Amino acid sequence: MAARQKFPPCGRLVLLCLLLAALWEAAAGQMRYSVPEEIDKGAFVGNIAKDLGLEPLALAERGVRIVSRGRTQLFSLNPRMGSLITADRIDREELCAQSAPCLVNFNILLEDTLNIYSVEVEITDINDNAPRFGVEQLELKISETTTPGFRIPLKSAHDADVGENTLQKYELNPNDHFSLDVRSGADGNKYPELVLQRALDREEEALHHLLLLAYDGGDPVRSGTSRIRVTVLDVNDNAPAFTQPEYHVSVPENTPIGTRILTVTATDADDGYNAQVAYFLEKKPGETSEVFELKSTSGDIVIIKKLDYEDAKFHEIDIEAQDGPGLLTRTKVIVTVLDINDNAPEFYMTSVTSSVPEDCPPGTIIALFNVHDRDSGANSFIECSLPESLPFKLERSVDNYYRLVTTNPLDREQVSFYNITVTATDGGNPSLSTDAQVLLQVSDINDNPPAFLHTSYSAYIPENNLRGASIFSVMAYDPDSDNNAHVTYSLAEKTIQGTPVSSFVSINSDTGVLYALHSFDFEQFRDLQLWVTARDSGDPSLSSNVSLSLLVLDQNDNAPEILYPALPIDGSTGVELAPRSAEPGYLVTKVVAVDRDSGQNAWLSYRLLKASEPGLFTVGVHTGEVRTARALQDRDALKQSLVVAVQDHGQPPLSATVTFTVAVADSIPDVLADLGNLEPSRDSDASDVTLYLVVAVAAVSCVFLAFVIVLLALRVRRWHQSRLLQTASAGMAGVRGSHFVGVDGVRAFLQTYSHEVSLTADSRKSHLIFPQPNYADTLISQESCEKKDFVSASQSLLEGKGEETVSQVNYL
Repeated sequence: MAARQKFPPCGRLVLLCLLLAALWEAAAGQMRYSVPEEIDKGAFVGNIAKDLGLEPLALAERGVRIVSRGRTQLFSLNPRMGSLITADRIDREELCAQSAPCLVNFNILLEDTLNIYSVEVEITDINDNAPRFGVEQLELKISETTTPGFRIPLKSAHDADVGENTLQKYELNPNDHFSLDVRSGADGNKYPELVLQRALDREEEALHHLLLLAYDGGDPVRSGTSRIRVTVLDVNDNAPAFTQPEYHVSVPENTPIGTRILTVTATDADDGYNAQVAYFLEKKPGETSEVFELKSTSGDIVIIKKLDYEDAKFHEIDIEAQDGPGLLTRTKVIVTVLDINDNAPEFYMTSVTSSVPEDCPPGTIIALFNVHDRDSGANSFIECSLPESLPFKLERSVDNYYRLVTTNPLDREQVSFYNITVTATDGGNPSLSTDAQVLLQVSDINDNPPAFLHTSYSAYIPENNLRGASIFSVMAYDPDSDNNAHVTYSLAEKTIQGTPVSSFVSINSDTGVLYALHSFDFEQFRDLQLWVTARDSGDPSLSSNVSLSLLVLDQNDNAPEILYPALPIDGSTGVELAPRSAEPGYLVTKVVAVDRDSGQNAWLSYRLLKASEPGLFTVGVHTGEVRTARALQDRDALKQSLVVAVQDHGQPPLSATVTFTVAVADSIPDVLADLGNLEPSRDSDASDVTLYLVVAVAAVSCVFLAFVIVLLALRVRRWHQSRLLQTASAGMAGVRGSHFVGVDGVRAFLQTYSHEVSLTADSRKSHLIFPQPNYADTLISQESCEKKDFVSASQSLLEGKGEETVSQVNYL
């Protein structure tokens, strides 16, 4: 651009002509230099100023410069030194490749004279490149059947240097099978060849690793390497081989289906398709092929059916391994099945008794059985047991045989049926057990008599019952069975009052119901003591007895019976005496009555039914005592007629009445004077009261005569009283003490009363003195009341002569 600006277009032609002239001149004076490659930048190449005959400083003045034709400037001028130097690092191989020599040409222009000089610089080679192969690793494949002497051309090495620095020789690492041969080509290059020296065996050595080295002639020597991998191609000259000649494996019998138990492995020394091994089960009769499955590609043996130690303790599996072309080999797998406790004990009943009598002795054999376990070892060890509460035991015999025998006497009445559970337990862990049931019926013998529920019975029957009425039912229980428990009933032979008991009651032999054969009277029979016998139908039969008390219940069928005052035989009323001086509450007499019934039916109550002078006398409701209700007055009649009613408390109530006359007088003459006037009252049924008063006066007189012989009669009187007591006891034997029990629950004793009577006879009058009554609690028998009464006592007093005193008279 500077030249264009300096020279106009018209001068360009002149400049070109001058340049061509300078080049011509320079060709005639060419300069040559030499410089090694790879020299540093700015290295000295040659002295241009000297070669041009100029001073170094003159170069700059004359405009010296290098002219090149489109080439990269490899050199430059040093104006101060007038020398040619390198402009950059120079690589000969890049500039000239394999050409020799390597020359770089350029021109130097002197601008002042337009002279051009030719410069040629030779780039000399240095050994800066080692031999290099085209590939770092060479893959070769040779069949193992290749014969020795076979040649395989190898890749050559290339060295960018020239001359002595280039490739000079090849070397191969030592090898038993291969050698190296180097051929020289027409172009002068060296070509290595691999020669097979010995036959190959892929199964012995499938790969051969070789190292090819290339050396140059430089100093120092450089080399290049190439790795050669020789693959020996296989031929099917080897059959598969298993890793073991025979395989053994142990498997528990409970191993799940689908479990891999073993992997068999067969290897083939061949390669590729020749080494592809497949596995097959050798078919043979039996179930082994149905239990296991063999994976053809992997050699895995898998369980496809549940194992059972009890069916087969081991399995033999024949396996074939075959390579691709068809060579095969065989092996055997023995599978040992390990036992686990998966089988419970099993019972085999040899003999069983279904029924034994309850009196069988201890040691009686009930059953004989065998126990077996299909497992082995500790899993098949068996122990048998029974519940502790049963009267049985197990006796072990040979070969796991057991006897079930009794240990205690049996009692059918306590346990009639046994469901015996025999448990067999093996020795596994966890253990398994099996139960066997032995059903045993205990047959009955007649070893129990009938038993009543109670030791004694009491039955009640109302008197006046209907004949044939059911009285009571007894039941006896026999714990035996069938005929041994069939009970019949009977009454023990016995007499009651000389009459057989069978005439009073009977019993149904099958039901035990008692029936009355006639009507009972409470007043005749209070109770009957019976013995009931219950007898079973066993052989021999057994029996038991029980007592039965048959109590007759009272009914109100007897009216009260009045004992005192007793009615006179002639039909007149009785007479009682009462002084006019009697105070209110004075005991006039006492009505004594009894009731042959009992209980409430014999509770008596008294009431004044009728009186000639109302309000003058009162009657005790419970005692029957007749007392004055007020003081007697002169206007009161001498004769007072009373009607007293006695009533029991039965349902319906029964009653009786008694009528008597009370004579009111202060002295005997008054009584005697009025005796003629005593007539039966219209209102009373006792019309003979006058007769009784006369008898009473006569009795008082008799007392006076009796006083003379009283001492003599003491002993006789005692004896007479004892006779009276015996007679009373006999008469009241059928009447209980409860007949005299009042409503208030307190026994009401019949009371009699006595009078201290003083009879005085003088010239003018006689006086009958009535002192205060003296009561004595006593029981009055019916007989004594019938033999003696107050009227007879009054008569004996009236018949006495002189002044006699009876201190006290008690009537028992």
